[in-house]
Formats: sequence, C-alpha cells, structure tokens
Amino acid sequence: MGDWQGWQRPGPDRTQRRRDVWAALAVAAGGVASVVLANSMGLLAFGTAPALAEQIAWAVALAAPLTVRRRFPAAVAVAVAALFIAAQARHIGDNTAPSIALFVSLYTLGAWGRDRVRARWVRVGVIMVMFGWLIYGLCRAVGTPSAFFDAPAGPLSAPLAATLYTIGFNLVYFAAAYAFGETAWVSARRRHELKLQQEELRRSQAENARQAVVAERMRIARDLHDVVAHHVSVMGIQAAAARRVLDSEPDLARTALATVEETARTAIGELRGLLGVLRASEATEDGEADESPGGEHPSAPGLSQLPQLVEKTRGAGLAVNYSVHGTVQPVPTAVALSAYRVVQEALTNTVRHARASTADVRVRYLEGTLEVDISDDGQGPTVDPTVGRTVGPAGPAGGGLGLVGMRERVAVHGGELELGRRRDGGFRVRARFPLADPDRERVTDPAVPR
Repeated sequence: MGDWQGWQRPGPDRTQRRRDVWAALAVAAGGVASVVLANSMGLLAFGTAPALAEQIAWAVALAAPLTVRRRFPAAVAVAVAALFIAAQARHIGDNTAPSIALFVSLYTLGAWGRDRVRARWVRVGVIMVMFGWLIYGLCRAVGTPSAFFDAPAGPLSAPLAATLYTIGFNLVYFAAAYAFGETAWVSARRRHELKLQQEELRRSQAENARQAVVAERMRIARDLHDVVAHHVSVMGIQAAAARRVLDSEPDLARTALATVEETARTAIGELRGLLGVLRASEATEDGEADESPGGEHPSAPGLSQLPQLVEKTRGAGLAVNYSVHGTVQPVPTAVALSAYRVVQEALTNTVRHARASTADVRVRYLEGTLEVDISDDGQGPTVDPTVGRTVGPAGPAGGGLGLVGMRERVAVHGGELELGRRRDGGFRVRARFPLADPDRERVTDPAVPR
C-alpha cells in the first residue's frame, strides 16, 4: 500500500478547527452541568469536594486544550492528562467530563499525530502515568475502609473486587482510545492513497482517450486508402481506356469518361466525409461548435446512405433485403460512420468470398443502443470469436477492413461485435453501438425506413 511511514497527515483545515472549538465548548458545558448535578445530589466522586466555583473552573480548564486538539495533539494530550491528575488530587465532585476530555485527547493524538513515533510514545507515556496514578489511588483506598460500600455480599473481598474492577475498566478505556486513534489515522492514510489512485486512473483514462482518438484517425486514414484510392484506380483505368478508343470509338470513350466523372464525384464525397469527421472531432476537443447545423456532415457515409449501399450490392448480383426496426433515434456522426463501414465491409466480403445468393441487412434501434445485423446464406470462414481472426480458409477477413478491423471500429465506441457461422448455414455479423446523449454529442440524420 505504499510507504506508510513516510506519509504525514495534513493539518486540519479551517472547518475542522472551528469544529474543535465547538467540541471543546460542548465538553466544557457538559462538565459544568455534571459538576452542578453531582453537587446538588451529594454524589461526590471522592466523598468531599472543594467549592463549587473551583470545580466549575476545573471542568472548563480540562476542556480548554481541546480547542486546538488537532493542531497540537501531543501537547493537548499531555496537558489534559496533567490537568486530569491535578483535578482528581483536588477531589472534584464529578469525574465524567474529565474522563471524556482525556479520551478525546488520546484519540486525537493517535488520529492526527504527524510524527508517528512521537505520537506512539507520548500516548504510551500518558497511559503509564495514568495507571501509576490509578495504582496510587487504589493503594490509598485499601487503607481507607470507608472508601468501600458497607456489607459486601460477593465472594471476593471489597478491596480486591474494587482493584480488579477499576483496572479492568481502565484497560478497556485506554485500549479503546489508542485503537480508535490508530484506526482513524490508517483510514486517513487509505483515503489519501485512494485519492492518488483516482488521480492516476484519471490520467490513465485521459491517455486511453487520446490513444483512442489516434487509433480512430488511423482507421479513417485506412478508409481513405480503401475507398478513395480504389476510386482513383478506377478513374485511371477508365481514363486509359478512353484515351485508347478516343479516335476509333468515340461513344465508348464518352461512356468511359462519364464513368471517370461519376467516380471522381464519389471519391470527392467520400474524402469530404472523412475529413468532415476529423474536423468535427478536433472542434469538439477544442471546445468549438460544429460548423454545420446539428453537427451533420452530409458527405460522410452514415445510416441514411445504407439503402444506396444495398442497391449497389444488388447491382453486383446479390439479393439483399434491407429493413429498419425500432424507433429511429439520432446517432452520433462517428457511430453512424462506423456502422456504415461495418455493413459495407460485411456486404463486400459476402460478394467477394461467401458465394452467397441472398443477404439480410437489419438496422435495429434499441434502448440506448444501435445494432446492425448482416447475415447471408453463403460459406463464411471459421472465426475465433475471441479475437475476430480467421482461422480457417480465407474468406471475409481478406477484404477491406477485415474482421479485425470491424472489431476495432466497434470497440472504439465501447460496443460489441458478434460474428461467426449461423446454425442454419451462412455467416453473420452483428455489431452493437451504445448511443451517447444526443444533446451532448454531434448527430447525423437517422436512417429512414424504406
């Protein structure tokens, strides 16, 4: 738990000092009240007592050092012990309030003594002196038969019973004061260590958040390569084809150039979307407002673009069913982008590797959660679900983000990813994204059921 000996408890603050004053006043008031009542009933602790005014003065004097008990715990413990013995030597009428003051002073020294060696030995010294005073008083009482009750009926002699009772009571009294003080100091030490651990945890969480941002940007950079670079490659191929047939087949050249134009627009849209998410993340980190209303980035792929993605997949010869379930909710831009990429990767892998004829894409809006579920009737790979890696024949893991990339995308949002073969055949990918409070985070247009 750390270096216990090297730690020193900080001194009391202003509030704690003020409470010490009020506690001392309460002990003083209780002492005065007990003295007045004891004298009024004639139940004096020593049979005789000085004048009532002197007894009240002793009660106040015993409580006075407690006003600074946490600032000077050792000095207060010694002062209260000395006043306690002096008050008993004067045979004050009541011993309750002085005993409370002595207990509090010993407890405070154990709980607040910054020098633990001094705190230990001062308490031991005070307790030894108090037991010495106790033994002295018992010796005097043994020689005074009137000090005991008349007609004792127990099996022990009155002096022996009085000695055992008094010593036992005081052992419990001083052991409790010592133990409670030690417990309070240990508790303060552990609170200090807990505070340090909380600070370390906050720093660790901040570092994890920073690393998550870096990882997300790296994934976006990978998207830039996987998506935009693909479009640029297509543009190059079509442009080369148009150049070769420009003179001999003008119509074919115009078709190729039209494809180049459309692909360029798509690539620019994808690029603007990716850069828009980056700008939005940086603005949020800097405390700046989004430039677009509602934090939207129309060019960034999201849930509202899933129907178009499904249509393109159908054009590749795969029969895809698309459906939206539940009450549509606002979704953070980054979550919408990741959900789109998971669906895109799953469908791409199905077309390229699964040898499937049909696929099913479902978007579910659950309470506080967005779920995307993609399944097919093809032959997916064998996957280790603990790491999301292919362990059998090459399959969906070979395309784009791959299964590992899917898991990373979901994990960065604190979500869950399930993937593997279905019992009735085919392959299934299901991702769940927790949805943050839409009032505190940028949102994109939710997908509309179609």
